[in-house]
Amino acid sequence: MERTQIKNISNEEIDSFFLISGWVEKVRDHGGVIFLDIRDASGLMQVVVEPDDKDLFKKSESIRMSYVLEIKGTLRKRPEGTINESLASGEMEMLSKEIDILSKSKPLPFQLDEHTKVGEEVRLKYRYLDLRRSEMQSNLKIRSQVNHIIRSHLIEDQFIEIETPMMARATPEGARDFLVPSRLYNQKFYALTQSPQLFKQMLMIGGFEKYFQIVRCFRDEDTRKDRQPEFTQLDLELSFISEEEILNISESLIKRIFFEILNIEFDDFQRINFQDAIKDYGSDKPDLRNPLKLVDVKDIFEKSSFKVFADPAKNEKARIVALKIEQEISRNKIDEYTKFVGNFGAKGLAYIKVNDSSNLENGLQSPILKFLSTEEISNLAERLELSSGDTLFFGADHRNVVNDSMSALREKLGEDLDLIDREAYKFGWITDFPLFEEDIEGNLSPSHHPFTATQGGLKALKKDPANAVAKAYDLILNGSEIGGGSLRINDLDEQLKVLSILGIDKKEADEKFGFFLEALSFGCPPHGGIAFGLDRLIMLLCKQESIRDVIAFPKTQSAICLLSDAPSLIDQDQLDTLSIKILEEDS
Repeated sequence: MERTQIKNISNEEIDSFFLISGWVEKVRDHGGVIFLDIRDASGLMQVVVEPDDKDLFKKSESIRMSYVLEIKGTLRKRPEGTINESLASGEMEMLSKEIDILSKSKPLPFQLDEHTKVGEEVRLKYRYLDLRRSEMQSNLKIRSQVNHIIRSHLIEDQFIEIETPMMARATPEGARDFLVPSRLYNQKFYALTQSPQLFKQMLMIGGFEKYFQIVRCFRDEDTRKDRQPEFTQLDLELSFISEEEILNISESLIKRIFFEILNIEFDDFQRINFQDAIKDYGSDKPDLRNPLKLVDVKDIFEKSSFKVFADPAKNEKARIVALKIEQEISRNKIDEYTKFVGNFGAKGLAYIKVNDSSNLENGLQSPILKFLSTEEISNLAERLELSSGDTLFFGADHRNVVNDSMSALREKLGEDLDLIDREAYKFGWITDFPLFEEDIEGNLSPSHHPFTATQGGLKALKKDPANAVAKAYDLILNGSEIGGGSLRINDLDEQLKVLSILGIDKKEADEKFGFFLEALSFGCPPHGGIAFGLDRLIMLLCKQESIRDVIAFPKTQSAICLLSDAPSLIDQDQLDTLSIKILEEDS
């Protein structure tokens, strides 16, 4: 007799005989009748063992949770008052006729009930058990569906799926490489690719005008809830393409994913210039569900006697912003937020409470009021449209510190004050990024990567590289960047100029990128693309807090696989084969 998956058994088949197989999720003995909840990959079925069949009943008494069973029985309606509306099979049950124990189980280290709180370390150590939970099953099925939708959508649009190498030459792409020693070539190493960036660009040079790949990437960087040392991204690259076309193609794909998985339709995604994103949110990946915005007030304090505001008001690399909250914040909470912004480099958090907006002289409350002029207070009230009950927070420091601390405060206030619709999805495109980022010391680094084209091309690079604008764009969703891309440099001189600005001379460029630079000299079409972080996208799609909950076998925040205990020590014979010597740490 062939096995039937539980999802394929319907109410129309009452009195039919079936064979099902699966794990025992629950065992209940109710007055001499035993109930077994059997779960397979498709669903759950209640199986009844009645005492009439003494041998079968005796056998079922030995059954425990997580035993693997094969059961033959007759489908019947559940008695009145026992229907479970939360289950697809909740109106029916199986009366068992035969039970075979296929595999026994030790007592589980944790309960598989969805409502049972289990520490993540335990879940990851016994990941094969955690994967039996219906939530994990659902997450990974959605992941599979997303991959299928991507392939169907892009192939319909004439894209070609091409695999690129995972082991390649080490190139400086921003993060540290994972290195793989070569046995055949002593003292030489492969690097696990951080992305297929150069390979996909060379595919464009090779004449493939529409490429995609669902690809594993590797970066030796600190992990967090939305980052792993190995991750999956969707890579797209196209030739003879405009930025607008790439955005439209990407948007169409994302809309299709959300419609087919969640039955949600979206209007066109919001477009936000990078400078406006920083001005309003202090971040290039703001959560657009949060209504709070930063307001620039630097000009108000240009002649201020209050040193905390006066000094940054005179500094062109500094910023002063106000964040208005339309409700009163307690002093204890203000102290908490002051400590919070300190984690992002802020030296403090100035505030003003508006008790009575009609009386600015006596209706405000703050330790900084005595340092502010009547004109400054009046200008603040006008610009921020103050009302009674408002609370103002201020950031005043180097612009990087202000942006980091106040954007983080904006996010925290949005969470704490329940200003965010947690069921909503808010997409946005961030465009017109600066080509380079400048740190507090004035050092330049690529905003995306050094192969990004410049608005104005070589001429703009020669004129004012620090203020050059990239042909780059990011897709954000609910405060996370889920995709990023750009139009690429297809001119050798422009590419060499970007590398030189980054302190990479022609000799070093040839050593690190010679193969790619040579490819650029053989007729490179204008091209561009985008890469989406699939783990992060699916995490948000599934309403999970961590990407580890949408990956079958993830690493911990310490980049350890608790299941297999990787990374592990390597025996000396293997090390000798690779000519690797382990140096002992100083005691």
